[in-house]
Amino acid sequence: MAKKGVLSRISGPVVEVKNLDDAKLYDVVRVGEEGLVGEIIKIVGNTAVVQVYEDTNGLKPGEPVENTGLPLSVELGPGILKNIYDGIQRPLRDIEAKSGHFIKRGINVAPLPRDVKWEFSAKVKKGDRVKAGDVLGTVQETELITHKVLSPFEGKIEGIKSGKYKIDDEIGTVNVEGKKKDLFLYQKWFVRNPRPYAEKFAPVIPLVTGQRVIDTFFPISKGGTACIPGPFGSGKTVTQQSLAKYSDTEICVYIGCGERGNEMTEVLTEFPHLKDDKTGKPLMERTVLIANTSNMPVAAREASIYTGITLAEYYRDMGYNVALMADSTSRWAEALREIGGRLEEMPGEEGYPAYLARKLAEFYERAGRVRTLGTDERFGSISIIGAVSPPGGDISEPVSQNTLRVTKVFLALDASLAQRRHFPAINWLKSYSLYKESLDEWLRTNVTDEFPAMRDKAMELLQKEAELQEIVQLVGPDALPDKEQVILLVTKMLREDFLQQNAYSDIDAKASFKKQALMLKSIMLFHEKATHSVDIGVQLKRIQDVPAKAKIGRMKEITEDKLDSFKDLHKDIEADFAALAKK
Repeated sequence: MAKKGVLSRISGPVVEVKNLDDAKLYDVVRVGEEGLVGEIIKIVGNTAVVQVYEDTNGLKPGEPVENTGLPLSVELGPGILKNIYDGIQRPLRDIEAKSGHFIKRGINVAPLPRDVKWEFSAKVKKGDRVKAGDVLGTVQETELITHKVLSPFEGKIEGIKSGKYKIDDEIGTVNVEGKKKDLFLYQKWFVRNPRPYAEKFAPVIPLVTGQRVIDTFFPISKGGTACIPGPFGSGKTVTQQSLAKYSDTEICVYIGCGERGNEMTEVLTEFPHLKDDKTGKPLMERTVLIANTSNMPVAAREASIYTGITLAEYYRDMGYNVALMADSTSRWAEALREIGGRLEEMPGEEGYPAYLARKLAEFYERAGRVRTLGTDERFGSISIIGAVSPPGGDISEPVSQNTLRVTKVFLALDASLAQRRHFPAINWLKSYSLYKESLDEWLRTNVTDEFPAMRDKAMELLQKEAELQEIVQLVGPDALPDKEQVILLVTKMLREDFLQQNAYSDIDAKASFKKQALMLKSIMLFHEKATHSVDIGVQLKRIQDVPAKAKIGRMKEITEDKLDSFKDLHKDIEADFAALAKK
């Protein structure tokens, strides 16, 4: 048995241990009499530097430290969904049942329930050859999600059978190069190691979010990365909740990384009551929450990001599309800064460690749409939407800038829009998407040929409006030529009737691509006809009074099963302007 080490120095969550046998980088250790969970992050001679994932108050030099010999890993198997974990995959509900409302130090609770029996249906039989990643069988994990039990080995099945099993029960055996290996419903995975895949694809399929400002103007691809920086109160959390609820993904992983306790409480109380839009069942049936609030130990905050992405990769490997919400990576970077300071590392910009950019890039690189390992052809994706909370809303700080370097979509939340009750408060002049061109082919094929051209024209008008507003503030709108006043009229419709969306309305909270295209077409048709009317001498006041304008204002409330009524709206617009031209 390995000899226990001795605690020699304590600096907040970072401690030093002397004479720890068989110490390897990233081994998990048990620190002190209470057995606090820690991880070796640096080794100098016979001294191991450990970051402790729990509160170190009361620890003293001379206490024993035991090496588990295993890296920080998560358990991957049935029971992950509907669960609420802390940053190192400890189930908070089970901890509450065991230690009350406050997490007792050194508490050791299994990540997956050990007393639940799962109905396992085998998909392979004795004598079959399996590869790593092949589906051994399935378990109905929740009403919405079928859990595919994946083979961790390549070899020949020696025995496997369907039945009811606990997580720890052996479900079969496999012969791997002459050695017998037991198979279970779960496997362990080192969180800092990305899970492998067969092939990664280009971003050519959009992540349909149901949010018009995102889908139309700043689309995210399936397997893409997006960044949502914004000041306090600009709607980051509601935007992420809308994306979790309405995006066309099967699994949602929500990481509350270092957020304030009251904000995280809101998420934990709201998510279980949110209904899945497609099935009407609770959204938690396909969600896992990782809660690591700002008053929890800082080192676990650093680990929570890796825990979340590893769980997401596991469901991706089953062939599911996963949306991962990280709220917020700023708090994660602050944890890196604090630990870096205690390790006496050379600080970079604003005190953040010099490797901040690399760590952020490594995290976002784990997104993507892939062909998974295994004999049968399965495709899965992870789309990462990371919120950033820059101090004072200033995105020139290092976390925002380094995030913008690696993410392809920038959704700039604007406090002034939020104050004007314009939600989602995404500023259309500051935001951008680098996926636009690669998704155009999909939009032409699956939505309508004219969609990209209409979108570009609408954005051109919104940019023109910003230029005209400067003149309006100086001399007033009446000084503008009628043609430019038409632009202001149309862009007001774009802002209020298209970009604004009510997250709490059953009809308007989401819109399909088809509805978005028809809404945009209505406004652009109005612009075309209004511009023509001005050219032939129609007065602007008469254009403002056409009945079709009020109908465009009500088009948000057209339900998805009545999209044919847009044909009538387009006829009405043409008829109204034809009548104006005759007069």
